Amino acid sequence: MSDTVQIRRALLSVSDKTGLAQLGKVLSDRGVELVSTGGTAKALRDAGLAVKDIAEITGFPEMMDGRVKTLHPMVHGGLLAVRDNPEHAAAMAEHHIGAIDLVVVNLYPFEATVAKGAGRDEVIENIDIGGPSMVRSAAKNHAYVTIVTDPSDYEGLLVELEATDGCTTLGFRKLMAARAFAQTAAYDAMISQWFAFADQGLEFPEMLSVNGRLATGLRYGENPHQNAALYTPTGPFTPGLAQAEQVQGKALSYNNYNDADAALELAAEFRGQKPAVVIVKHANPCGVAQADSLLDAWEGALACDDVSAFGGIVAVNQTLDGPTAEAICRIFTEVVVAPDADEEARAFFARKKNLRLLLTGGLPDPRRPGLTVRQITGGLLVQGRDNGAIAFDDLKVVTKREPTDRELADCLFAWTVARHVKSNAIVYARDGVTAGIGAGQMNRRDSSRIAAMKAAEAAEKFGWDKARTVGSAVASDAFFPFADGLLAAAEAGATAVIQPGGSIRDDEVIAAADEAGLAMVFTGMRHFKH
Repeated sequence: MSDTVQIRRALLSVSDKTGLAQLGKVLSDRGVELVSTGGTAKALRDAGLAVKDIAEITGFPEMMDGRVKTLHPMVHGGLLAVRDNPEHAAAMAEHHIGAIDLVVVNLYPFEATVAKGAGRDEVIENIDIGGPSMVRSAAKNHAYVTIVTDPSDYEGLLVELEATDGCTTLGFRKLMAARAFAQTAAYDAMISQWFAFADQGLEFPEMLSVNGRLATGLRYGENPHQNAALYTPTGPFTPGLAQAEQVQGKALSYNNYNDADAALELAAEFRGQKPAVVIVKHANPCGVAQADSLLDAWEGALACDDVSAFGGIVAVNQTLDGPTAEAICRIFTEVVVAPDADEEARAFFARKKNLRLLLTGGLPDPRRPGLTVRQITGGLLVQGRDNGAIAFDDLKVVTKREPTDRELADCLFAWTVARHVKSNAIVYARDGVTAGIGAGQMNRRDSSRIAAMKAAEAAEKFGWDKARTVGSAVASDAFFPFADGLLAAAEAGATAVIQPGGSIRDDEVIAAADEAGLAMVFTGMRHFKH
């Protein structure tokens, strides 16, 4: 086996014709015989190139609407033969099989067909059979055959041919083979996912295929000694943070993406509603507000915990305007995420060269279906997205006092925020503004107290006559197992409570709420977030 292989004969069969004519011309000018199929052969001929039809090689015409054309020993023998194996060479000579040195194939557009909402029959017709077979044959025999599956690799091929006088090196062939097998694996995974989820309606198929395409390397992972990268899914998906346009700022780290995604997911809860601002630090909201303007919402969210907001992530639910951008720029902010930003806002952000501005073009649907995947030692934990929602009509009043309309609105706002706070989660809110947030504690009482403590600190700092927790609604992501967490909220001044209910001590908790004069509603749904 030689390190370099001279390219004398090439088989080209592509769905994506990008760069095909230029590639074909370079190969033809080098004296390479071009063999092709159907539309690819026509495109090459239209470019003025001499092409031999695959039917001339196999002795059979393309048939069955093109389903059968390359699945033939005359093709795969030319791809799989070990050139310096005497028995293989004898078989090639006996059956007049010519060697194929280069295969340029890209597959039927299955992904694009599904994405455009095509019917089942059209989707099935865009499952490529012959293409992956040629790709795998060529890639397996990369010691002698060069496989190219992506038009973006044509330039690399041409550089390789120029540098080696019409040959390819083993290193290049190994690289292309690795990419080829990755592509066929991803292609098959997309097909299996479509059959499992879209066609069969399964939630958890027997075999789960998880794959993605490398988008970019990241500065580092959670810590500087960890490497990290961003992958985007193959197959149909909902565009989100990974597809956002980075308008300015230095490269994002793993933590930046993780925190920005948490902020975007919460901002999306207010899609189509009045202006909302979310501030996140270490994947937990530290301030959320809705108001008549983004600027007012920003000021409300910031006042909840301006200490934690330093170095945080900001997400909004509508186009960023200049006054809001100017206000955000007054504190150190790592990332700002928005559907869009006007020219004035972009100008203010441009003065902060390290601030990353990400524009998503829209907000994801918070109720969208899907799976979340988490790796554990020896396996994967897979669950459906937490896309459950609660409306006014779903609430059950369990106390003697019914909540007022204002308390009900605050309950639902606090509940919306709480579902995005790490458990145990407690959120106080009043008039569409978070008053205090307690996250990630080992018990609910401590979360209640921490949130109230932050509210008291804010009141003292801003010179308010009382903390915003006074007269607020408080949300708990899961039931109160004891009355102590609820009583801590009452001590902070909360007047209404929203929680799932379902504790064996519900009667005790309800009695404590009645004694404290609280109004309490049960949702029947919890939102643990770990």
